[in-house]
Amino acid sequence: MKRTEEREQAFYLIFQSLFSGNPSEAVELFDEAMEQPVSEYAKAIYNGATEKADKLDEIISKYLNGWKLNRISKTNLAILRLAVYEIKYAEDVPPAVAINEAVELAKTYSGKEDASFVNGVLGAFVRGNE
Repeated sequence: MKRTEEREQAFYLIFQSLFSGNPSEAVELFDEAMEQPVSEYAKAIYNGATEKADKLDEIISKYLNGWKLNRISKTNLAILRLAVYEIKYAEDVPPAVAINEAVELAKTYSGKEDASFVNGVLGAFVRGNE
């Protein structure tokens, strides 16, 4: 499985967890619904992003520029949590790759304007940490 597909699985899991109070339930539901099992990379990213959700949300909020966290869509929140987690904690993922993949997820699941929004938030985050 390609890393892009694994990242998409992690996105699905993070998105699902925004609606479920039980983080482990998301992996079980995904495994039941999909033909491919959840990859180890997706599980690791999902578990890390879930454990650090408060910290990730704090970081995201800092770079929203006029927006409140509770005003952005759950789709964009899941994408941002995934990307910020990868940028901050996944040592083998260059920030540019995490941003590009997040923008592609946003184009697929949110829309072109949302992709620009995600790109802007993540770009500001990376520039703020250089």
